[in-house]
Amino acid sequence: MDRLTEMEAFATVVDQGGFTDAAKKMGISKSAVSKHVSSLEARLGARLLNRTTRRVSPTEIGLAYYDRARRVLNDAGEADALVTSMQSAPSGLLRISVATDFGVNHLSPALSEFLSDFPDITVNMVLNNRYVELISEGFDMAVRIGELEDSTLRARKLTETTKRMIASPKYFEQYGRPEKIDDLNDHKLLHYSNQSSGNVWKLTAPSGEKRQVRTAGWLSVNDGQSLLNAAISGLGIAYLPSFLYADAMEKGLVEDAIPDLPMETQGIYAVYPPGRFTQPKVRAFIDFLVHEFAEKGPSDW
Repeated sequence: MDRLTEMEAFATVVDQGGFTDAAKKMGISKSAVSKHVSSLEARLGARLLNRTTRRVSPTEIGLAYYDRARRVLNDAGEADALVTSMQSAPSGLLRISVATDFGVNHLSPALSEFLSDFPDITVNMVLNNRYVELISEGFDMAVRIGELEDSTLRARKLTETTKRMIASPKYFEQYGRPEKIDDLNDHKLLHYSNQSSGNVWKLTAPSGEKRQVRTAGWLSVNDGQSLLNAAISGLGIAYLPSFLYADAMEKGLVEDAIPDLPMETQGIYAVYPPGRFTQPKVRAFIDFLVHEFAEKGPSDW
């Protein structure tokens, strides 16, 4: 007899408390259930059930076997469901967390094509500038920029962006242009207030030395687009990713504050919960993003 069927019959008898109810649950005869259990006991050479006229209960050995058998049956059920799911078209609600700047400027415009390609998927995209806990907060995935924190999450790199200090020609005319990192202490800086490190810029000197600039900013905002607008208007120097400033720089609205400094590069990643199986809707969206941003970055925004 089939081992899984024997295990299922035994586990169902334990779950249901008897052969009659187990037979109803499995949709087979009571005698068939009894034969499966007897065959299992014979093969194992052990009595798994205590049988009386009133009740059926597992023996000590039977209880230990039940715990393992139930795990095997659950895994088998999940394996069947996995195959069915992988063959089905991506569908269902996809909850995405993404930083406001990147979501507004680059993810939102791409959603129309994605939803046209996958009409059975609905998207709930949450724009915020805080670190969300994917599993506990019910997100299927997130798009994150910069160095990833150590975690159990899986990640796939989508593209890269550079990060530069930029300001408007008007600002440089009024306050001068810094020539080296130390000169930033005498300038008006525009800070991103949601940084966990506070008002600190991590820069690389031409020598390769890693430097940190800790200067109180003239303006702090929790939104990158607002910082870019402030820089364009001449309020100060902002430290922003190229996916935000590239268009403004191409139009001459902002310029590189210290062109001689090495480029700072940041990765842009899709992160999602761990596991050997990735939901079809998540896999479809990540594959779409990889294709969407294939010709982007680090400076091509």
